[in-house]
Amino acid sequence: MKTLVIRLAAPLQSYGDPASFEKRTTFRAPSKSAIIGMIGAALGFRRESDDYKSLNDLDFAVRVDQPGELLSDFQITRYSLKKSGIKLSHRIYLQDAVFMVALSSKQDALMEEIEYALRHPKFQLYFGRRSNPPAGILKIKMCPDKTAINVLKELPWQASVWFQRKYKKDVFNARIYADAKLVPDRPNRLIKDGVGSFNQKNRYYEYRSVTEDNIILENSNYCQRKNADHDIWASI
Repeated sequence: MKTLVIRLAAPLQSYGDPASFEKRTTFRAPSKSAIIGMIGAALGFRRESDDYKSLNDLDFAVRVDQPGELLSDFQITRYSLKKSGIKLSHRIYLQDAVFMVALSSKQDALMEEIEYALRHPKFQLYFGRRSNPPAGILKIKMCPDKTAINVLKELPWQASVWFQRKYKKDVFNARIYADAKLVPDRPNRLIKDGVGSFNQKNRYYEYRSVTEDNIILENSNYCQRKNADHDIWASI
């Protein structure tokens, strides 16, 4: 088994909450369907392709290292060229968030293909919506012989340095969202997040079972600052 870890960081992100044209909200963490869409874009899949469905079998977990803030945006759109009229669209984004996504499979060749594609994408990558590109080159790491959950529980805190310094505690309680089968001893629920089709004429999603967990992460920047302060007081 191989697990691919991806750090998602961008000024804006937005993920898959069921929405109408007038109001588009977001989950507080990346959805599996959004990550499958991003991987499919990297591999060169067209929206009409059925190849996306095979990626539903990947084990999926995401850790919220930096929750970010909700940002509201109002957009005015002309909905008809023949008639005079506009529509107001309300869209909500996650601002300055950082997530660690872990994807696992026993198909080593597939994981290596996905890793290569994310480093050399055939189509533009984005986090949820097309207006949300990554903040630079994706940070990716392949971890052999580890499950998605184990990797996220062993990985140090990956929040932005400025956020770690601003967070005035020595530990951070990070939320994990995962496929229910990866944490079988936790309560689970169904969400409509499995990829059925990205075809714009017949887009639909299927239900999948998810669960939540927590992991306590050390804030090394806070610890360093405490030690520095201690040294200052000791010298007086």
